[in-house]
Amino acid sequence: MLKKIGKAIWTFSLEKGWNWVWAQTTIDEKAAEVVDEAGRRIKNIKQEAKDVVKAVKEVGNQVEDVVEAAAGKKRRGRPKKKKD
Repeated sequence: MLKKIGKAIWTFSLEKGWNWVWAQTTIDEKAAEVVDEAGRRIKNIKQEAKDVVKAVKEVGNQVEDVVEAAAGKKRRGRPKKKKD
């Protein structure tokens, strides 16, 4: 009996068995697709985060203008009116 088990292990190596199991499934292809999709999403998230930072800076600049307007200061860059 021990001789039969040894012969089975010898003729059917573990590496061949492992490769056969992986060939029967599509897990490795699915894993590669998931990794690619995650990379694409991370790239898009980085780009959107940059856009958000830029928008927040612009909002900060606009808030300063609102505070100045509420204080009654003149708007910057407006030409003076001529008095006739």
